[in-house]
Amino acid sequence: MSNKVKRFILPEEEIPHYWYNIQAEMPNKPLPPIHPATKQPLKPEDLFPIFAEELCRQELNQTDPWIEIPEEVREMYKYYRSTPLVRAYGLEQALGTPAHIYFKNESVSPMGSHKLNSAIPQAYYCKKEGVTNVTTETGAGQWGAALSYAARLFGLEAAVYQVKISYEQKPYRRSIMQTYGAQVTPSPSMSTRAGKNILTKDPFHQGSLGTAISEAIELATTTPNCKYTLGSVLSHVSLHQTVIGLEAEKQMKMAGEYPDVVIACFGGGSNFSGIAFPFMRHTINEGKKTRFIAAEPNSCPKLTRGKFEYDFGDEAGYTPLLPMYTLGHNFRPANIHAGGLRYHGAGVIISQLLKDGFMKAVDIPQLETFEAGTLFARAEGIIPAPESSHAIAATIREALKCKETGEEKVILFNLSGHGLIDMAAYDQYIAGNLQNYSISDEELAASMKDADALNQ
Repeated sequence: MSNKVKRFILPEEEIPHYWYNIQAEMPNKPLPPIHPATKQPLKPEDLFPIFAEELCRQELNQTDPWIEIPEEVREMYKYYRSTPLVRAYGLEQALGTPAHIYFKNESVSPMGSHKLNSAIPQAYYCKKEGVTNVTTETGAGQWGAALSYAARLFGLEAAVYQVKISYEQKPYRRSIMQTYGAQVTPSPSMSTRAGKNILTKDPFHQGSLGTAISEAIELATTTPNCKYTLGSVLSHVSLHQTVIGLEAEKQMKMAGEYPDVVIACFGGGSNFSGIAFPFMRHTINEGKKTRFIAAEPNSCPKLTRGKFEYDFGDEAGYTPLLPMYTLGHNFRPANIHAGGLRYHGAGVIISQLLKDGFMKAVDIPQLETFEAGTLFARAEGIIPAPESSHAIAATIREALKCKETGEEKVILFNLSGHGLIDMAAYDQYIAGNLQNYSISDEELAASMKDADALNQ
């Protein structure tokens, strides 16, 4: 293997100067978010009380395909970008597949995940606007850790609402956030009206990203000089993450190949957008035949079993109504260890692209993801986050199809984060204590009732 190139790194000057805004080039633009009070399409100024103003403009920008990365943000990217593109020779050999497997290794960032790509610009725009406090939600803790660090870089105070089950399952991510100076609260909590209402209905509620979003938004709108930040779902987050795919494009050229299949795990859409959108523009504009696969948990299957309709992005109904594939904003996901994927809805861009057939989705049972993550660790030496293991499982499925057919396809997946702070989950898997979860049609219909009512 000594004569085989395994890692491809871009020189500093090749780090992207622009983010790619796929909305500008989509054949069918995403439907507009709706103001829940007026029932009118959202305008940027409707979001100003919640987000930094430049982020609001980016959110609804459907005209500019390229948006310049501020030099201050790009300089901070240089501390850890570019991230490596790696040929997974070990995994190929373990599977006995003729497929060529590559992964973009976002786990090498200071936070161990891709989340810093958006945390830095969000904190930057807040600071530039004169904001002093930021608040957010987090599931497994990757986003909360990234925002806590980015807030510290810009001298902002951060308050993080972490989904209660993840707060308990992943204490070291909580410790990381607190090390950077963030205040971390398990959600639902008694510190907000939204949290109190949820706990009044169910004192044993283990939390969801929907509950944590409600609490974070409430804090932002009731605290002077405070803005809300978000780690996934919204379009400006997907925009910032395109540095991943833009780098991967250049690195695939260095490798002398182009992907037939691009795969990423899916919770709200940030890392999938990041790796997929830059390649998808060639499908839209040039007719490239690349397939794009989003891998979601079998226990939270918004893309494979959800409905495309308007719904709230949070449980309390504080957000605009978003046109998306959803399981209903009251959906309570199972307590799987991939906490970053336990979200009821998909971003509006992803939802439209799925509806239009530019991508597909697969749902993966929990045990299959840990089997895939363990195989990857043994073959490549990297222990992946449970979230990323969904992408690995989908990659293994595709590679084994190639083994059956003899096709030498090129597969690219996004390793969105490492699992070194998720070892308690691996302990549970090794001990045989984990199980699969799925939802029945009856449970799904019940969780969709309120969302369905919003669309009548």
